[in-house]
Amino acid sequence: MKATSLLKKQHQEVKGLFRKIDKTEDASGRQDLMTQIIEKLTVHSTIEEEIFYPAVRSLGSQKAEDTILEALEEHHVVKLVLEELPEIDPEDEHFSAKMTVLSELVEHHADEEEDVMFTLAAKLGDGELDTLGMRMAARAEELAASLQESGSRSVRG
Repeated sequence: MKATSLLKKQHQEVKGLFRKIDKTEDASGRQDLMTQIIEKLTVHSTIEEEIFYPAVRSLGSQKAEDTILEALEEHHVVKLVLEELPEIDPEDEHFSAKMTVLSELVEHHADEEEDVMFTLAAKLGDGELDTLGMRMAARAEELAASLQESGSRSVRG
């Protein structure tokens, strides 16, 4: 799978989780969805920062550089919100407000990435995008397993 296809699929998955959490009333369900959102965004941003962005940056254009710098700043803001979420009770009104802000940040980031950065990434060529996609998928699996393990450890106490 091409790197851009993998990222687009992940964007859709996270957007779907935001829609679900918005419709979920019970605290337990909201907590579970929040955990999934945190894990998926953590994996997604990591593979972008470690693999995808350096590849796009290698194109050497000012547009690529500017786009990556903006994307990294967006990641930074998302991470700040993600760090605060576990501390907020899912029944608290601040939880919904933070989820709305996070959803809007992620939506903007994903749309801009798919519009601008994916167009730049196409210059890498299909072969390179396929190779990057394989590397990113493998790294995503590794990160997800690590997050699951650390999550199960924290649940056990």
